[in-house]
Amino acid sequence: MIVETGHYALVLALALALVQSSLPLWGALRGDAPLMAIAPPTAVMQFLMIALSFGALTYAHVVSDFSVANVVENSHSLKPMIYKISGVWGNHEGSMLLWVLILGLFGALVALFSRGMPDDLRAAVLAAQAWMGSAFILFILLTSNPFARVFPAPIEGNDLNPILQDPGLAIHPPMLYIGYVGFSIVFSFAAGALVIGRVDAAWARWARPWTLLAWTFLTLGIAMGSYWAYYTLGWGGFWFWDPVENASLMPWLAGTALLHSIVVMEKRDALKIWTIFLAILAFSLSLLGTFLVRSGVLTSVHAFASDPRRGVFILAILVFFIGGALGLFAWRSSALKPGGLFAPISREGALVANNLLLTTACATVFVGTLYPLALEALTGEKISVGAPFFNVTFGPIVAPVFLLMPIGQMLAWKRGDLVGALQRLVFAGVLALVVALVFAAWRGEPVVSIVGTGAATWLIVGSFVEIAGRVRGRGAPLGTAFARAIGLPRSAWGAAFAHAGLGVTLLGLAATGWGVEKITTLKAGDSVDLGPYQVVVRALETRPGENFKASVAPSAILSGGVEVARIEPSRRYYPSREMTTTEAGIATLGLGQVYVSLSGENDDGSVDARMYWKPLVSLIWLGALIMGLGGALSLSDRRMRIGVAKRARAKAPSAMQAAE
Repeated sequence: MIVETGHYALVLALALALVQSSLPLWGALRGDAPLMAIAPPTAVMQFLMIALSFGALTYAHVVSDFSVANVVENSHSLKPMIYKISGVWGNHEGSMLLWVLILGLFGALVALFSRGMPDDLRAAVLAAQAWMGSAFILFILLTSNPFARVFPAPIEGNDLNPILQDPGLAIHPPMLYIGYVGFSIVFSFAAGALVIGRVDAAWARWARPWTLLAWTFLTLGIAMGSYWAYYTLGWGGFWFWDPVENASLMPWLAGTALLHSIVVMEKRDALKIWTIFLAILAFSLSLLGTFLVRSGVLTSVHAFASDPRRGVFILAILVFFIGGALGLFAWRSSALKPGGLFAPISREGALVANNLLLTTACATVFVGTLYPLALEALTGEKISVGAPFFNVTFGPIVAPVFLLMPIGQMLAWKRGDLVGALQRLVFAGVLALVVALVFAAWRGEPVVSIVGTGAATWLIVGSFVEIAGRVRGRGAPLGTAFARAIGLPRSAWGAAFAHAGLGVTLLGLAATGWGVEKITTLKAGDSVDLGPYQVVVRALETRPGENFKASVAPSAILSGGVEVARIEPSRRYYPSREMTTTEAGIATLGLGQVYVSLSGENDDGSVDARMYWKPLVSLIWLGALIMGLGGALSLSDRRMRIGVAKRARAKAPSAMQAAE
């Protein structure tokens, strides 16, 4: 009965979404206050119905209700509870339900926390969000019903894909989806503003927190996915330029550009066309990622099982929303006034240059990802575009971004002093040069790693130069400096930490050039030199798990003959799925890691293994956490929640309405 309740709740959510998508929008266009007032409570109720539906599916997985096809195909009675819960979204149907749950959540949050927003804009935004909710709920009900029953019910389930039986499944998809789907509300803000003709600095203030929230979670979600692949797949890497990985990177690049553009629009009432376009682009790329994962057009460890009906349906959704939004944008773009003027050498100018570089990099990833698919569709020829292409094209485009970021922070709004900005960054530049020379003397080649460490230092130190200038001023006493630091807007600290976090990640990436890799065969008692450490295999043994059997190689990590860590790399065999997975043994020593992965067993009892020493590799993910901290600090700034400029809010009619 609970399962049927969940199914019925999803049908009710569709009905509510259809009401929310039509009546409030009509009210916004006609100035009908009662119709516009329907939007907020309907958005909240829609979310509650989807939450009830999601809860029902979760219940079915937790109690192992094998009368539900989704549970049969993706669960097992012996599976640990954490994987029974996370397994709810470890499949196509459940993950789509999670998608619409987050879609509804953002609509409900806007409904609850938008009291200062004009009624017509709020109604239009919630209506646009409901249009997307209607489409995806209909997609689930027609092609991906998670509540379908099987009769007779089997005694046992098929178990979850062993690769997904990992804590990463509990963290990575929800974070990534909050980022992906979070851009939907920014998309709705853009569409709603275009419909009613309200695109101004006040709009940017209302949309900016949602942009920042989506960007923060997408950053953390991508980082978590990278680390999950790093320790689970056993190949020793953290980014493969897989098409689905690229599908998450593209909206992150567009979202980063949007985040900077929306700041200019809020501060200077400029870059309106650019900001609206990026708001549409960021979510459009998120939809593209959904299509790639679920349409069956590519084979990837990230992709779900394909069904032609699903691919066609999602393609129709993608064309409708992207095409509709771009058509609306083209219709309204002529009414968007340029806003505040600024000199090329200014903070606005630096942000424009930053955005051009980021969108060009995004276009490069887009072409490299979709060109093989397009070529195969048109000619039948199969080619692969991998790391060599992206390293040669993507790297040189984003490299100037690292150089530009500290300089842009030092420039004034409207008109800046480039010479003065560079003078204030002398310390950061000298320190970056010194660090690069030290690494050159200590580690030597490759040159890319040496240059990378210098660029990372420049970015990390340069990110806080402006903060230091505002805090210390002209040699202010420590007490005064501390008081100034406390009084600075948290958004200023957030921007500094986010930029510095990118520098920390860059430092970790640069250091990969000094890593050590060995592929060898191991027996119990073997010792292998690996960089500054020795790996000693203590034993090779078999251990039972709850729903698997594991071949384990307990090993000790020695430094100068002294044990400093222990690891247990293993291979797990899951009988229900007849699949084997790899669990790397990782020891974090300082900021570096010793990494051992077993790749196969031999008849003589030995095992094949990949072994790595990766100096400073932890900085890759530590930098992402720092970027996330920067986003959280900015979101905690009181100005992000209240205080829309009275001048911008009081404009009536809006600039676009006046133009009409």
